[in-house]
Amino acid sequence: MTASYLFKRFMLVIYTLLVVSLLVFGITQLLPADAAVTLLGQNATPEALAAVRARLGLSDPAWLQYWHWLHGVLHGDFGVSMRNGLPVAPTIMAALGRSLLLAVCALLLMLVVAIPLGIWAAVRRGKLADMLVSVLSYVGISFPEFVTATLLLLLFADVWQILPATGYVPLTEDFRGGISHLILPSVTVAMILVAHVSRMVRSEMVDVLQTDYIRAAHLKGLSRRRILWRHALRNGLLPTITIVALDVGYLLGGIVVVEEIFAIPGIGRELIVAVQARDLPTIQAGVLILAATYSIVNFLADLAYVFLDKRISYA
Repeated sequence: MTASYLFKRFMLVIYTLLVVSLLVFGITQLLPADAAVTLLGQNATPEALAAVRARLGLSDPAWLQYWHWLHGVLHGDFGVSMRNGLPVAPTIMAALGRSLLLAVCALLLMLVVAIPLGIWAAVRRGKLADMLVSVLSYVGISFPEFVTATLLLLLFADVWQILPATGYVPLTEDFRGGISHLILPSVTVAMILVAHVSRMVRSEMVDVLQTDYIRAAHLKGLSRRRILWRHALRNGLLPTITIVALDVGYLLGGIVVVEEIFAIPGIGRELIVAVQARDLPTIQAGVLILAATYSIVNFLADLAYVFLDKRISYA
């Protein structure tokens, strides 16, 4: 891998975020919301509204407003919330931290469950285990997040009462309580990911197990376990990296729904409240941060793919 390739991929990320920032700013400018009226209320005097518009630069041309906003974003200033008059950056970053915690828990759960299921189905191809994994995958993909969340809440929070229904507890305050509040949301988010990734792992492992070098390994007398874990698994899991990176887009979208259902104060719930309140700076910051997260994850996935597959060269 050369420095020029890294530079080109990094510049592509920057270009993507620049386009997203233009789209987000342009779309929010079209929304029927007046920042001055939102901040001061409907009964504010015209003089007070004019003063607020001048202070926020709302009277400037659109291109100048975009430039001031982009300049602030590059310096970590996302503006002031129209909902509460507080800086957006601390609020949105705190919400992002909670969302990332939920996303990481869901991804770890997905990897722990999906990869063994896919390998098991590939090794038992055409048998009961393969059929069982296929059925579970189709069921998992068929259930949207709100249906899965409702079923889990009914079973674990209402009927059995072994897990809390909603809310969020910081791990620094109560680690055990925080984990218990994250279990149901993480399972909800991970359900479709497990179904998707397990099928991908199964398909790739079946192809790898039929290759010539795997047959040669069998002829050399290597044990089935060694062939599976030392030779087949690495090549079989390579495409999964790309699939997981692409699934981050679904993950970010699914988190918005799950956070609202389970009352987790993450970036998804913050965006929903901001849309309801016409809080344009918070909407702009939230969408831009989600786009940046997705772009960076895909960038890291490309790098991981190159490092793991020595056959790929970008010299």
